[in-house]
Amino acid sequence: MNEIVGSHDILLVTLDTLRHDVAAELAATGRTPNLARLLPGGRGEERHAPGSFTYASHQAIFAGFLPTPAAPGPHPRLFAARFAGSETTAGGTFVYDTPDLVSGLAEEGYRTVCIGGVGFFNGRGPLGSVLPGMFQESHWEPEFGVASPTSFEAQVARAEDVVRELPDEQRLFLFVNVAALHQPNWFHLPGATPADGDSRATHAAALEYVDRHIGRLFAAASSRRRCFAVVCSDHGTAYGDDGYTGHRIGHPSVWTVPYAHFLLDHTPAEAAR
Repeated sequence: MNEIVGSHDILLVTLDTLRHDVAAELAATGRTPNLARLLPGGRGEERHAPGSFTYASHQAIFAGFLPTPAAPGPHPRLFAARFAGSETTAGGTFVYDTPDLVSGLAEEGYRTVCIGGVGFFNGRGPLGSVLPGMFQESHWEPEFGVASPTSFEAQVARAEDVVRELPDEQRLFLFVNVAALHQPNWFHLPGATPADGDSRATHAAALEYVDRHIGRLFAAASSRRRCFAVVCSDHGTAYGDDGYTGHRIGHPSVWTVPYAHFLLDHTPAEAAR
């Protein structure tokens, strides 16, 4: 990461609430071709979330604790604050002297931009301002939120605007919290009604919706130079599994998430169109 930071733009995408088993099933059956084209091995790696709901998980992620490989460790981290005794800080880890990764990258000259999705990023009130407040620039509007059937398209359009307006020489750390998979998601399944409610099938349909548009986000993020991308879930959610529904609970459907990091080759904006 010490070769990446300073030379590449960086994109962090959290597919909020995405379950690992659903992501793996769709990858195996060819239902997420755009993600499969770029993810190593065509699918997300099975990992354990650092928290069971959005706020806790993102506090950890922004401190450098990305989802942990689902195998015995210790596992060296990509990013870490400098502190004595860390067993997961290695030679390839980007170490910063600030409290969190966002400010650490800002110290390295990055423009830090948040495009929020779920309510913890809406900037409405003190709690909804904590996470976006870490960034130099943050964006949220109702069209990005969980109730919008076109939330991800709207977020991608804003990301394209952000990238377009930056000077070419300015390095960018772009964070996008994708709200589309979070409840309510019934409207992503053709023919579904509010009475049908949310289910594992509507969750899967929401991921297919995200996949249809994520290529535009990758193209924008790599339109100025090579980009290092991290795409992961912050936690999963239960749809009646063992009697559980929702998240902020200790169930495998919540703790087990997909994760990937990879390089996006530079794709000039003209070529991306």
